[in-house]
Amino acid sequence: MADTTEEKSFVFGVLSKRHQRQLSSVQHKTTIQYATRPDLPKLAYRKLKGKSPGVVFLPGFASVMGGQKAEALEELCKSLGHSYLTFDYSGCGSSEGEMGNYNIGAWKKDVLYVLDELVEGPQVSGLTKTAALVGISTAADHFVTAFNSLPTETKREIEEQGFWKFPTKHNGEGFYTLSMDFLKEAENHCILQSPIPVSCPVPLIHGLKDPDVPWHVSMQVTERVLSNDVDVILRKHGQHRMSEKDDIKLMVYTIDDLIDKLTTLG
Repeated sequence: MADTTEEKSFVFGVLSKRHQRQLSSVQHKTTIQYATRPDLPKLAYRKLKGKSPGVVFLPGFASVMGGQKAEALEELCKSLGHSYLTFDYSGCGSSEGEMGNYNIGAWKKDVLYVLDELVEGPQVSGLTKTAALVGISTAADHFVTAFNSLPTETKREIEEQGFWKFPTKHNGEGFYTLSMDFLKEAENHCILQSPIPVSCPVPLIHGLKDPDVPWHVSMQVTERVLSNDVDVILRKHGQHRMSEKDDIKLMVYTIDDLIDKLTTLG
């Protein structure tokens, strides 16, 4: 995302009022850095140093680290003095590689690398080393569930072709090309058929108008997560990307409250 005045004003507007006074000298993005890994593509990331707990923002499928949600969270962490990191998955955005050459397992390894090597201390993020986990339009098991719900004849045709043109409104082509290898590998990472071993606080934010991933998926995650500290927050007019100003306000306020809670407990 270009660093324009309009975007700065937008981000400034979604932050808590008690933090806005502190932002006069921090209205700029961190620079892109690259992590070099043996036999793996370089990972592009942005990192803000600060105190714990930090925030790690994991972009969604086919998304990159330069969006409005990521920028709003970076500015929140700057205002609070907490650390922050976001990155592009292998084959996406500024990271090396072609997206079609990677899968869910490879992107999970990217996340684990980030948490193991690029951040320190507890994080508000999405996997291990987490003090809290925040889900935004959580798409658990999405591609596998969508494929399995297709008519038998359609699935047979896709299997014979070797790929699926998965329809989407989020790119210019109108579809994502998913290979059968990608879909088969994704089955290894399904989480809704067994308990999810997460014991930290888990707020899940979802839009009732999400046309891509039904909000009841977040309810399914709630049922599976072992933690007792789970909240589901539904936005009446929220879409999948949750990119409206009030959607981002909700996300920022939720994480702000979590940081405050975790700092108090710590």
